[in-house]
Amino acid sequence: MLEIELIMTDISQTIGTYRQLVTRRFHWLASAGIALAAIVIIDILVGPAFLNIFDVLASLVLPETASDPMVYIIVHTIRLPMTMMAITVGASLGIAGVQMQTILGNPLASPYTLGFSAAAGFGAALTILFGLQLPFLPDFTVPVAAFAMAGFACLLVYGFAHIRGVTAEVMILAGIATLFLFQSLQSLIQYLASPEVLQEIVFWLFGSMLKATWFSVSVSGGILLISVLVLAMDSWKLTALRLGDERARSLGINVHRLRLKIFVIVSLLTAGAVAFVGTIGFIGLVAPHIARMLVGEDQRLLMPLSGIMGAVVMVGASIVSKVISPGAVVPIGIVTAVVGVPFLFALILAGKKRHW
Repeated sequence: MLEIELIMTDISQTIGTYRQLVTRRFHWLASAGIALAAIVIIDILVGPAFLNIFDVLASLVLPETASDPMVYIIVHTIRLPMTMMAITVGASLGIAGVQMQTILGNPLASPYTLGFSAAAGFGAALTILFGLQLPFLPDFTVPVAAFAMAGFACLLVYGFAHIRGVTAEVMILAGIATLFLFQSLQSLIQYLASPEVLQEIVFWLFGSMLKATWFSVSVSGGILLISVLVLAMDSWKLTALRLGDERARSLGINVHRLRLKIFVIVSLLTAGAVAFVGTIGFIGLVAPHIARMLVGEDQRLLMPLSGIMGAVVMVGASIVSKVISPGAVVPIGIVTAVVGVPFLFALILAGKKRHW
C-alpha cells in the first residue's frame, strides 16, 4: 500500500512539473507575440515622415476616424504593406528553417544554406539581364521567375537525393552543391550585365521591403497560411522524427514520405518569401535556434514560436534599415546578414549543448 502511495505521489509530482514546464513555454510564446505587436507599431512609426503614435493607432484601429488623411495614406499605402511583408517573410523563413533542421537533423540547415534563396536570386537576375516579361503580367515577371527557379532547385536537390536514397546526409550534400551552383551562376550573370542592369540585379539580390504591395502580401501570406495548416497536422510526427529515423519508424511513421512532404512545403515557403522581396539570409537559421532554446523540440510550440521569432527579427531588421540612413532605406538583406552573424555567434556561446 505504501509503495502504491509513493508511486502515485511520484506520478503527481511529474504531472505537476510537466504542467509548469508547458505553462512556462506558453508564456514564452505569448511574450513573443506581444513583442511582435510592439515592434510592428515601432516599424510603422519609423520612416522619413514623422508620424504621431496616436494618429497611427487611430489609423490602424479606426481608420474611418483618422483625423489626418495624409497619415492614413502613408500608413495603409506605404508602411503597412512593408511591415506586413516583413512579418510574412520572417515567419515563412523561420518556419521553413525549423522544418529543414528537423527533417535533416542538422543545426546549420536552412533555406538559405541549402540553395533555395540563391536559386531564386538567379531566376530574378536572369530575367532582369535579358529583360524578359510575361505577356499579361509584366510587373510580376521577376517574382514568378524567382519562384519558379526556387522550385527547380528543390527538384534538383530531391532528384540527386532520390538517386542515392532520401537520407538527411545526401540531401544536405545536394543542397550545398546547389547553393554553390546558383551562386556561381549569379556571379556569371553579374559579370555579363551592363552597369545599369547590374545595379538593378544587385539591388534585388540585397533584398528590400520597398517592393512590397498588398498583392505580394496576400500571395506570400496565402502560401504561409496553407503551409502552416499542413504542417500542424504533422506536428507529432515531426517531433518524433527528432528522436531519429529508426525510432520514428518504430512508431509507425513513414520517414521517407514525411521528409519529402516537408521538403516540398519548405521550398514553397522559401519561394513565396523571397520571390517578391529578394534574397534574405540568416532568418531561417537564427529564428529556430532562439525558439528551440525557449520551448524545446515540441513542434506544437516550436513551429509557431519559430515563425514569430522570424517575424520579430525581420521587422527589427526593417527598423534598423530605416534608422541607419535617415531619408533612405538600407536594403534589409544587408541588415539581416550583418546582424545575423554576431547574433548567431552569441547563440552558440550562450546556448546549452544540444544533441543533434
